Amino acid sequence: MKIGFFSSSTPITAISPERFARAKKFLKSKGCTLVAGDLTGRKDCYRAGSIKQRATEINQLIHDETIDVLMATIGGLNTNSILKYIDFDYLQAHPKIIVGYSDTTAFLLAVYTQAPACRVLYGPALVASFGEFSPLVDYTWTSFEQIIDNPTNITMTAPQFWTDEQLNWDNFTQPKKLISNHWGYTQASTLEGKIVGGNLDTMSGIIGSKYFPKFSANDLLLIEDAEKDAAIVEKNFAMLDNLGVFDQVKGIILGKHASFDDLKTQRRPIDILLGILGPRPIPVIYDYDSCHTVPMMTTPLGSYAKFNAKTMQVSFSKYSI
Repeated sequence: MKIGFFSSSTPITAISPERFARAKKFLKSKGCTLVAGDLTGRKDCYRAGSIKQRATEINQLIHDETIDVLMATIGGLNTNSILKYIDFDYLQAHPKIIVGYSDTTAFLLAVYTQAPACRVLYGPALVASFGEFSPLVDYTWTSFEQIIDNPTNITMTAPQFWTDEQLNWDNFTQPKKLISNHWGYTQASTLEGKIVGGNLDTMSGIIGSKYFPKFSANDLLLIEDAEKDAAIVEKNFAMLDNLGVFDQVKGIILGKHASFDDLKTQRRPIDILLGILGPRPIPVIYDYDSCHTVPMMTTPLGSYAKFNAKTMQVSFSKYSI
């Protein structure tokens, strides 16, 4: 597998060289060949480069026909600013696998809508995910590899444990506290349909644009977030509600919210979502592991997905109308 990596927002390869080196070593140990984007090791204040520079970095990787996968190094806040400069026409004619999460959602959904020949994966980012220590990084890799190797049919079981403890970013200090895993649900423990979505806070930056997906009655909406308080979570859920998205989809897959701690309300994101949904019988499976917590399950956007909250299993197959 030949992976070209890019920094569409945060200059993580410059500000976290130890974790970056660890991630490269891990992927190379798995037989991956890495191609660095032009902004690797560079920093322009809060970003890896100017808007045009960040778009150019991705376009150069798009035009390299030897590359199989385009992978984000991490997220950030500003990927939405580069989208109008991306060569989606060439990408549609020469499709690749695109993978990332968090702020990379803006690019993933832009590819999903503008270059649908590509496989779009809500999954690991090079530095953020593969710079993690074992054993957490091992499940993340296994899930990613399974999705890469099985584009038409795969069943995965969620990790037995998870964590959002913010330790060991650069160097190992101690094992992270692991939490026994559990998925919750409302209405029904199983849901199936075409899975589309990503990071909700990032989606707010492309709403109303051609990059925001159109939803249908057979779609499952995937949404997740991290490090937000209850007020922001309610605002973002209400944003989708005001847009009518919740009335368009078959159900909702809500990811675990990393580092959510609102002592003022004692309410979980699922409680806030249910308050927004009100009496509408929209089924929700929540605490899914394709999110900012680790380990991370890879979710192929646009695939037909079958979720079972009781067994914590999900099957993905190629979507057909």
